Amino acid sequence: MRPEVVAELCGLERFASAGKGRGLRALRRFAVGELLFSCPAYTAVLTASERGSHCDGCFARKEGLSKCGRCKQAFYCNVECQKEDWPMHKLECSAMCAFGQNWNPSETVRLTARILAKQKTHPERTQSEKLLAVKEFESHLDKLDNEKRELIQNDIAGLHHFYSKHLEYPDNAALVVLFAQVNCNGFTIEDEELSHLGSAIFPDVALMNHSCCPNVIVTYKGTLAEVRAVKEIEPGEEVFTSYIDLLYPTEDRNNRLRDSYFFDCDCEECVTKEKDKDKLKICKLNDPPSAEAVRDMIKYARNVIEEFRRAKHYKSPSELLEICELSLDKMGAVFENSNVYMLHMMYQAMGVCLYVQDWEGALRYGQKIIRPYSKHYPPYSLNVASMWLKLGRLYMALENRPAGVKALKKAIAIMEVAHGKDHPYISEIKKELEDH
Repeated sequence: MRPEVVAELCGLERFASAGKGRGLRALRRFAVGELLFSCPAYTAVLTASERGSHCDGCFARKEGLSKCGRCKQAFYCNVECQKEDWPMHKLECSAMCAFGQNWNPSETVRLTARILAKQKTHPERTQSEKLLAVKEFESHLDKLDNEKRELIQNDIAGLHHFYSKHLEYPDNAALVVLFAQVNCNGFTIEDEELSHLGSAIFPDVALMNHSCCPNVIVTYKGTLAEVRAVKEIEPGEEVFTSYIDLLYPTEDRNNRLRDSYFFDCDCEECVTKEKDKDKLKICKLNDPPSAEAVRDMIKYARNVIEEFRRAKHYKSPSELLEICELSLDKMGAVFENSNVYMLHMMYQAMGVCLYVQDWEGALRYGQKIIRPYSKHYPPYSLNVASMWLKLGRLYMALENRPAGVKALKKAIAIMEVAHGKDHPYISEIKKELEDH
């Protein structure tokens, strides 16, 4: 074994990636759509809002789930799922009963509690840690600013408050490290429309480094992560995933990477900034806006995106829609409809319309979004697939079957590569096509 190589996993190896630390490298060729590897969750937690529609144990979406007889807040496919989840659910079951409506730990706290419990019951290496162990996760502790440290202390307080009866805690310093590790290495599990289902730890998946031109994509089958090639990968090539939403221009992507993961990306896209001009498209006017006016509008767009993110927690749907419409009106004086900041606010407006069941309104926004999305995102993007899927379902609901069939087939074409042809989501969409 070469000295820099630590471990191997069927056609893949962990290696020392120049300038990036640990990484994952291909030992053989992988074709587009081919599964590189799958990784069961080390531990996972279903988000509270999905209780009752998904199994708390395996995350399967189905009707007629059985609820926990004690807390009546966790739901399972069957007795097997309930028994398997009990070592984790028992951390919360009695506390849910005791706290009632006041039981509200953050998802990060819930996930971290499960990691502590798992480390106690399974100190040995698990099937999720063939190449990278949880204890090896980067914490970037030295790079945390005061605000991030304060947020971690709030989470530690939440952990003690809600889980004191069932957990043995390490000291505060060790908990700071663990929460920092979870913040950098945790995954959000999403459904086929990219709705949030829960959070999980997938150690072997966390080994992959980031690129804004990724050659693989991560999808989920319940609590199993699957990694498939979205480009041909040759032997010796590093395997790259994307940690962030790739819609945005280079500066925004790197701001996000620095804030969450503490590095700048040096991929080809970030070096050439080739797509930035299209992503920041300006209106073609007889009197074009000055460079200063464009800079000011970009600053406004970033601010309104952050304002909307905060407003979602306390404003009504009609107020949120007003923020979207006013900002689109203002930005539209300088930006083309295909500009990513316009697309961001259209996507938020579409989300509000879907929430209030204004199907026509949602469809109008979706129709404006889909073509630029297809241009700005890489091939086989889950964002593009989910937009085609939403459009297809909206067309079907509004009884435009030809347009619905066309859109759903476009979603399937992407998902067959990203999710694999046998994924339950694809079977469900094909059934929707048959039923209409």
